[in-house]
Amino acid sequence: MITSRFPFPLEKGDKLRAYHQIKELSKHFEIHLISTSEHKVEEEHIEELRPFCKSIAIFQISIFQKVIGASTKMFSRKPIQVGYFHHYSIQLKINKLLTEIQPDHIYCQLIRAAEYVKNYHDCPKTIDYMDALSKGLERRSMNAKWLKKYIFESEFKRLMNYENSIFEYFEHHTIISKQDKQYIFHKNRAEIEIVPNGVDDSFLEIDNAQPKNVDLVFIGNMSYPPNVTAAQFIVNEILPLLPTQLKVKIAGSNPAKEVIKLASNQVEITGYVDDIKNAYRSAEIFIAPMFLGTGLQNKLLESMALGVPCITTSMANNALGATPEKEILIADSAEEFAFQIKRLTENPQLKQEIIENGRSFIVKNYEWSKVTDKLVQLIKD
Repeated sequence: MITSRFPFPLEKGDKLRAYHQIKELSKHFEIHLISTSEHKVEEEHIEELRPFCKSIAIFQISIFQKVIGASTKMFSRKPIQVGYFHHYSIQLKINKLLTEIQPDHIYCQLIRAAEYVKNYHDCPKTIDYMDALSKGLERRSMNAKWLKKYIFESEFKRLMNYENSIFEYFEHHTIISKQDKQYIFHKNRAEIEIVPNGVDDSFLEIDNAQPKNVDLVFIGNMSYPPNVTAAQFIVNEILPLLPTQLKVKIAGSNPAKEVIKLASNQVEITGYVDDIKNAYRSAEIFIAPMFLGTGLQNKLLESMALGVPCITTSMANNALGATPEKEILIADSAEEFAFQIKRLTENPQLKQEIIENGRSFIVKNYEWSKVTDKLVQLIKD
C-alpha cells in the first residue's frame, strides 16, 4: 500500500481512511506500507501501524523538494499537488522496494501518489481516488479572488484531466461516494467501485453520563479551508439568528488564524483535543454547514454514531445518504440552520428520533469491517 501521508495520527481524512483500511486489510493480506511524509514521523506513531504491517517505509519530503516539485509542475500539465509529493530520488527508492517486495497487488491512495506506481506492471493495481479532488478545487475557486482564484481554477483543470488520464494505468478504481464518482469524467467511470469510510467501534459506545455543556458543536481539521469556511459561517451567519445564551464549541487541530479570531464568550475554540469523542458528547446538537470540499464527511459518521443529532447541508448528505427528517436534518442557508436548531431544541421527541435513527443508520451501513469488505473482495479477485 502506498500513501502520500503516513496514516497516523488521525487528524486528516486521508490518514484516517488509510489507517482503518490497513487495519482491516491486514486480517486478510500481508501489508507492506510505503508512505511519503511532509514531516519527520515520530516513532510512537510508527508503532501504531506495526501490528498491521509486515514492513513500513517512510520517505520524508524536504522543504527544497516541496518547493521545486510544486513550482516545476506550474509549467507542466500535471497538478501542482502531484509535483509536491512526487520526487525522482524517492521514485528510485520505491522502485527498489517494489523489486524486493514483489507485491501481489498495489493499493495506491490518492492520485497524488499515483506517479510512483503507475508504470509498475508486474501485478494488478488499484487507485483510490478517495474524493473527486478536482470538484473540491472548482468549488473553492468560485469563492476565491484574484491570484488565488486563478491558481484554483488552473489546478482544478489540471486535476480533472489527471483524474481522467491516470485511470488507464490502474486495473481497479475506488472512490468514497456515488456523488464523487459522478465527477470523474472517464468514459469507463462506471467501473469505479464505491468504498465509503467507516466509523471506529469506539464511536459506537454511548456515554449518557457526560454532561452537555454546550448547545452546538462543529469538529474537524481547522486548517482545512472548507472547515474554516464552515466555522466562519456558523459564527457570522447562523449565530446572529439564535438566542445569545446559546454556546458553541469549535474543536479540531491546527486552527487557522481566521478560526482563532472567532473566539468569544459565546464561542469556544479548543484546538487539538485528546479525545475527540468527548467534544462530540459535550454538545446537544452537531452542525456541519459544509458548502465546499468533496467526499464523505467523517465528522457526520462520528457524531451520529455517538448519538448526537446532526444538521448538515444537502451537499454533505448526498455523500452520506441518510434520510432527511428521519436520520438527519438538512439546511442549506443560515436561516434554515437556525430553524432546524430551534426545532431540535424545542422538540425533545424529534431530537430523540433523529438520535436513534441516525445511530442505527451508521451501525447498519458504516462500520469499518463492513465497508472494507468490497475492497477485500476486489483485491482477492
